[in-house]
Amino acid sequence: QVQLVESGGGLVQAGGSLRLSCPASGRTFSTLAMGWFRQAPGKEREFVASINWSGVNTYYADSVKGRFTISRDNAKNTVYLQMNSLKPEDTAVYYCAAGRRYSTNSEEYLYWGQGTQVTVSS
Repeated sequence: QVQLVESGGGLVQAGGSLRLSCPASGRTFSTLAMGWFRQAPGKEREFVASINWSGVNTYYADSVKGRFTISRDNAKNTVYLQMNSLKPEDTAVYYCAAGRRYSTNSEEYLYWGQGTQVTVSS
């Protein structure tokens, strides 16, 4: 069992930055792929970024490519999402997730955090 707890969300003006963190419990973190997803009001949950177990491979949604960076520290059992040049359309609840496969598909992820709100004002 892996427990995930996101933090770092908040209110920021357009063009600003936030860094989300997601520490994980359990000894298997370094073997798991990690992903970030988001869900805006009235919309379906969507993929944001993913990273494989070693951190060598990353993948981003086109909407965040060049602005967001996913990274992980296996020694700290933590995955991060650095978000720069934020836009109002980035407003959503952001979730981190852990799974056995490095994927953009939310169904591949077994464990989910409770989410952290990110609000970008114009």
